[in-house]
Amino acid sequence: MNFTELLAREFSLRPAQVQAVIDLLDAGNTIPFIARYRKEATGSLDDQILREMAERLEYLRNLEKRREEIEKALTEQDVLTEELSARLAAAATLSELEDLYRPFRPKRRTRATIAKEKGLEPLALWLMLQNPKGDPEAEAAKYIDPDKEVPDAEAALAGARDILAETVSDDADVRKALRELLLREGILRTKAAKDEDSVYSMYYDFSEPVRSMAAHRILAVNRGEREEFLKVTLEGPMDKADAIVKKTWVRGESASSRQVALACEDALERLVFPSLEREIRNELTDRANVSAIRVFSQNLHQLLMQPPFKGKVTLGVDPGFRTGCKLAVVDENGKVLDTGVGHFTLPGAEAGKAAAARLIKGFVKKYGVTAIAIGNGTASRESEQFIASLLPELPGVAYMIVSEAGASVYSASKLAAAEFPDFDVTQRSAVSIARRMQDPLAELVKIDPKAIGVGQYQHDLKQAELTDALDGVVEQCVNQVGVEVSTASAELLSHVAGIGPALAKNIVAYREENGIPSRATLKKVPKLGPRAYEQCAGFLRVADSKNPLDATAVHPESYDAAKALLEKLGYDLKEIRGGVPDIVHRASQYGHQKLAEEIGVGLPTLNDMLSELAKPGRDPRDELPRPVLRTDVLDMKDLVPGMELTGTVRNVIDFGAFVDIGVHQDGLVHISRMSDRFIRHPSEVVKVGDVVKVWVVEVDEKKKRIALTMVKNKV
Repeated sequence: MNFTELLAREFSLRPAQVQAVIDLLDAGNTIPFIARYRKEATGSLDDQILREMAERLEYLRNLEKRREEIEKALTEQDVLTEELSARLAAAATLSELEDLYRPFRPKRRTRATIAKEKGLEPLALWLMLQNPKGDPEAEAAKYIDPDKEVPDAEAALAGARDILAETVSDDADVRKALRELLLREGILRTKAAKDEDSVYSMYYDFSEPVRSMAAHRILAVNRGEREEFLKVTLEGPMDKADAIVKKTWVRGESASSRQVALACEDALERLVFPSLEREIRNELTDRANVSAIRVFSQNLHQLLMQPPFKGKVTLGVDPGFRTGCKLAVVDENGKVLDTGVGHFTLPGAEAGKAAAARLIKGFVKKYGVTAIAIGNGTASRESEQFIASLLPELPGVAYMIVSEAGASVYSASKLAAAEFPDFDVTQRSAVSIARRMQDPLAELVKIDPKAIGVGQYQHDLKQAELTDALDGVVEQCVNQVGVEVSTASAELLSHVAGIGPALAKNIVAYREENGIPSRATLKKVPKLGPRAYEQCAGFLRVADSKNPLDATAVHPESYDAAKALLEKLGYDLKEIRGGVPDIVHRASQYGHQKLAEEIGVGLPTLNDMLSELAKPGRDPRDELPRPVLRTDVLDMKDLVPGMELTGTVRNVIDFGAFVDIGVHQDGLVHISRMSDRFIRHPSEVVKVGDVVKVWVVEVDEKKKRIALTMVKNKV
């Protein structure tokens, strides 16, 4: 199999591009490194395409490996014909390969093998000939043998039909045709398995064509079945299926043909259909798995790439009732300045509230707090109301609800104990909440991506595939933004291309003992060899390095080219520390092609270099709209149909988006209320972190449901 040509066709790329990607991957290069620093070779393919190509290449290689295993097994059985070899070579999927191998695969003891043990295979072969003049009863009488539990002719014919049924069920062409029929015309039907209400009640009498069933409904049905609330069946056009099988195997209308027809009916009902039902259910689940992982990945990417609130001294509030709310003030860089406890969530306790108000006002005045981050957990509503009540006396201060309760605590527990040896988990959580607001990416990488809660049915998905996909998203985001090596946590460093957890710990340990004054110093970190340095160096920043290029995304391998570029355009290296915005204009005047040739780089590298030198260490997140900071509080009871609100998209799923409108209960904008035009998926209109204008459609306080619309005329 020529992987290069196949991938080139599938991805509509030039074979040279594909071969370059394959060679780079096989050489051990990471996807972020290839995407950023090998654009000339790949034709500037982005991370997403590269990951898809890498996954497809792995599938094709596994397919080829399985093909070789099957060919070897068939050769050992001495059954590999030229025709079968050609069909194996033409198989494009694992299921096609397995269908071809199915008749020769070692089988457990079946009705057919029992019949063969009774010596009935010759009778089955005789029936298969379907001789118009043959007499099945007379022929079967020859095989009567009470010692072999074949007491009469009918028992012999039944055993022969069992052999024929298994032969029919192993027919690769028949299985392929029936699989395509069921995928095209099959109906998935669900019924209630229990006489009780549940979240699956909408599926208690439900049916939908297989070809159009949405991913979230597939996953919901699977979960309902697993939890024994639903009975699920696959129904198909059995008359058409019967016709497909008999057209292939039955010839004429002789008595022998009628025996073959009976075997075909048995094969379809007892063997083929149940097997294909399992296959198609698995295929539906795989399809839903891919779709849900894609949505989860998109949401996670948008969440991680939320703009940081830079330059703000922040107060983190970890809400609580009995033990009070833990408070932590961090400076603009996340350094802890002060901590405390405020008792302001329980009813009454006016003395506690007064003391907490004094404490918070003192923090604001002493440290210049301008932002307050409140964790979205227990007592967060009461905390928000109390903080909001203080804002009129705190000019210039606003608040935001951040994180999830579980994720917040999880994140706090991941904070290095050495950094806060005397803090309990809630104190660490207060710090984490504040830092989460200041730099979402740096904090959220400490959390298992599956725990962040921006997907759908994530616990029902294939966990290995989900983990790989989400880890890829985290890696992409971290490397896209870049990491300041002098301050980054080990968790953040571990996602930099070429590093990983062990090297990240080594970097932190070396930094604490020796400092890292330049990129070149990284070569002294234990076990950080030339290959790891090549992969990671461009994504690590050293802001205080004597070499200004160390604070940019320019890779050390291109430093000589960068210096030559600056010299040709009339700049001194020292000038770039604050950026040289007019460098792009000067380069255009000089001529990009000429400039690239003279400094010895390709145009993609030149353009990246110019962008970096114009604005060193540019953070792509700064160009995105920031989340909403609030100064007031709403309750569900305050909402009325038609009310216009501004909210932040918290989660995007197949059937809509959940929007935080500041009432501690996200509202749902159904896909039908997202746009005046038809859309196939909510991600066409919104993404996680978007600030959107919505209108209230309906409020159900009892069920805590809020229906919203993004189209005013759909209120």
